[in-house]
Amino acid sequence: MAQEQGFDVEVANSLDVYADRARMNGLALIVQSVTMGSLTEAQEAGLLGAVRGGTGLAGWHGGITDAFRNSPEYELMVGGSFAAHPGGIIDFDVRFTRRDDPITTGLADFRIRSERYYMLVDPAIEVLATLVFTGQTGPAVEGTVMPVVWRKLYGKGRVFSITLGHAPADFDVPEAREIVKRGMLWAARVPGAGDDPRPANPYR
Repeated sequence: MAQEQGFDVEVANSLDVYADRARMNGLALIVQSVTMGSLTEAQEAGLLGAVRGGTGLAGWHGGITDAFRNSPEYELMVGGSFAAHPGGIIDFDVRFTRRDDPITTGLADFRIRSERYYMLVDPAIEVLATLVFTGQTGPAVEGTVMPVVWRKLYGKGRVFSITLGHAPADFDVPEAREIVKRGMLWAARVPGAGDDPRPANPYR
């Protein structure tokens, strides 16, 4: 997808890349897929500094919201932290909370079979879609409305997160695939934007 949008794509299989500040600061977008794990002090500083300076960050499921539990500042940057997945794999509805936004416009609510994340979330996030916990959940969460898709700013950087993506088949659902594509484009640094964290682009 990123290459189709004109991005040069580089894959890194080690967190050591985060410690390379010069390299990180030159990126338009980091698409992270790291579950659990931990950051060294240098890795944390490189990642947080890059996003704070304008590099975008995007990801899905545990690859972004269940990474680096040893770093409260990372969790603050992302805007949400995984707590549990009540009910396991189940059919559920994803409902858009904003329909006047370029990221969500034209997309209809959709049904998906996947793992639902119960999240601890920052009240400052901008929620774009939610789910309701019903069935096979237990009384503690039954009826809870939970963010599924959100975005937020972190310094000059943009962060986009979606809790879907337990399996690649999640993104066979056209709406899920499209929201990820649009969210990544929104998060990516806009060339020439300078210090403005909200430059005009088709996804803002």
